[in-house]
Amino acid sequence: MTKLQYINDETGKPLYVLLPVTDYEKLVDNTDDDYESVPYKADHHDDEIIPHDVISIMVNQDISLIAAWRIYLGMSQYEVAEKLQATQSAVSQWESVDSTPQKKTRKKLAALYGCRLEQMTL
Repeated sequence: MTKLQYINDETGKPLYVLLPVTDYEKLVDNTDDDYESVPYKADHHDDEIIPHDVISIMVNQDISLIAAWRIYLGMSQYEVAEKLQATQSAVSQWESVDSTPQKKTRKKLAALYGCRLEQMTL
C-alpha cells in the first residue's frame, strides 16, 4: 500500500487523507477481487437508531454517547443528578468515555432522556 498523506485541522487532528487514484478506484470498484466479502448476520439490534444530532455531538465533542444524549436534550449534569437523586459527580462518572454504567443506571437515564436502553450504548 502507498504511504498516505493527511490534511490536518489547526489542532493537528487528521481531517482528510490523500491517496493515489488507483487506490481510490480499488476502494469504490465492487468487482475487485482484492477485497473479501464480509458475511453479515442480522440480529435484534438492527432496528436501533440514534439521532444524527446525538452522534454528531458525540463525535464533534469527543464525548460519550450518554453525555451526548444529555447535551442533545439541553440538560446539565446537575439537572440530571437532581432528577435521578444522584450527585453531579456521579453523572460525570457515568458520562466518562471509559465508563460503562450499571444497567439499572442506564435504564434510569434512558427513561429520563426518552429513549430506549439499546440507544444508550454503541
